[in-house]
Amino acid sequence: MIFKNKVAVVTGGAHGIGKAVAEQFTALGAKVAIIDIKDNPYFVGDIAEKSVLERFAEKVINDFGKVDFLINNAPPAMHGISDCTYEQFAKALAVGVTAPFYLVKLFNNHFAKGASIINISSSRDRQSQPNTESYTAAKGGISALTHALAISLAGRVRVNSISPGWINTSDTEITGADATQQPVGRVGKPADIAEMVMFLCSDKAGFIAGENICIDGGMTKQMIYHGDQGWSFKEQN
Repeated sequence: MIFKNKVAVVTGGAHGIGKAVAEQFTALGAKVAIIDIKDNPYFVGDIAEKSVLERFAEKVINDFGKVDFLINNAPPAMHGISDCTYEQFAKALAVGVTAPFYLVKLFNNHFAKGASIINISSSRDRQSQPNTESYTAAKGGISALTHALAISLAGRVRVNSISPGWINTSDTEITGADATQQPVGRVGKPADIAEMVMFLCSDKAGFIAGENICIDGGMTKQMIYHGDQGWSFKEQN
């Protein structure tokens, strides 16, 4: 896969999965435009703000004139039903669903031939822990947004999503039960997701559209009942 002279836009590209994706694009020859609330060499800003998205899109179009790849990766905050305020829930949806939609709209007339959009969802779009409502709702929303956009942009832009499971974005290795409970025997790495992004953006994935690919080491396929593998159910009050 060679992406020379291609332009890749990555939200949340200064850390974690987004950083790994941006670095992979750069290694394959693409020009990369990052937006993140963390410091980065291209654009620092909060994608929950409409005016920030507009200024960012204007800069990308002025700098490059086109977009080949849009990676909607920036993660929403996680708050639960017991403590989440209206404002926190609304912001999570703004980051996780509204911003990706609006960036597609802003770039709609500037996508290059053969362009690809990859939305980063989560395995939480299909399963939950308690008190994760804001994050889970946003990830479920972007998963559904993916197939809607795939149909609206059919023939011009391929749109797919990836649902990562547990991805370790720290510098500390995760071992013990947290690793061995995964069917593949380890926790995921940002590179695991970046590799799939590269594939889905390439011509090799030219027949894949509107799809969600779960990359979670097999965790969502693992059925566990009381007594399985040493696990026991404990009633919550």
